Amino acid sequence: MHPEILSITLFGIVAAFTPGPNNFVAFYSGFNFGILRTLPHIIGVTLGFPFLLLCLALGLINIFKLYPLIQEVLKYLGTLFLIYLAYKISFSKGKSQSKTENPVKFYETFFFQFINPKGIIAAITLISKFVSQENYISSSITVIVVCSVTAFLSITSWALLGKFLRKFATNNEFIKRFNYAMSILLVGCV
Repeated sequence: MHPEILSITLFGIVAAFTPGPNNFVAFYSGFNFGILRTLPHIIGVTLGFPFLLLCLALGLINIFKLYPLIQEVLKYLGTLFLIYLAYKISFSKGKSQSKTENPVKFYETFFFQFINPKGIIAAITLISKFVSQENYISSSITVIVVCSVTAFLSITSWALLGKFLRKFATNNEFIKRFNYAMSILLVGCV
């Protein structure tokens, strides 16, 4: 067992459960579409973030250290994508449209992990702090497994919270205001 498993778990919980783009979109999607229609988002985050960690562990972190401009470009791409999502959420029509559309698809969510500013910072911190050179493979696997579990629990919890709140949404005006609030929170992540 990795000696820092408790530290990795605590950091993973804090990084995964605190508000951020993935969680706001899961909350919005759970509210507007239900859990079943939110599954592509849940699976995209659950697989995408650990894949980002794997890529960093395999050497991407060294590229970021050599070429910090790449991180800057990713930050701006992430910002543009968040603004696009906020626009999409803000101008969704409510009940009638929500039956036929989803806010994001699996591949969008999966690849968003590579431009998600919060996710990239958390991933770089996890790999830099908790992957040791002595036990490189085992410590990398530990970080990836722990973060896979925390990502799944977090994103599912936020979607369930949105689904639960939907019970109290009794009219389209409330839904419209909720969607605007989610858009503002998403832009706030920028």
